[in-house]
Amino acid sequence: MKKVTIYALSTCLWCKKTKKYFEEKKIPFEAVDYDKQDEDRQEKMMQEMRGAGCTGSFPFVNIGGTCVQGYDPEEFERLLGK
Repeated sequence: MKKVTIYALSTCLWCKKTKKYFEEKKIPFEAVDYDKQDEDRQEKMMQEMRGAGCTGSFPFVNIGGTCVQGYDPEEFERLLGK
């Protein structure tokens, strides 16, 4: 299965909904709250996000190196091959 990383804001409702989606589908993921990271880690996260094709809004989900911005279950499933 492709690696899934969710970059979120701890107070974002769409971010929470995205995490819940992956939990309910029993799809393993790593979640990182952007706003709880130090400045260096935040910069690295932004570089990764832009490198994967996202523009900087949250949540963004990296699925096997491809970025999905926002809560988009259809795109999650397409990238996961479901």
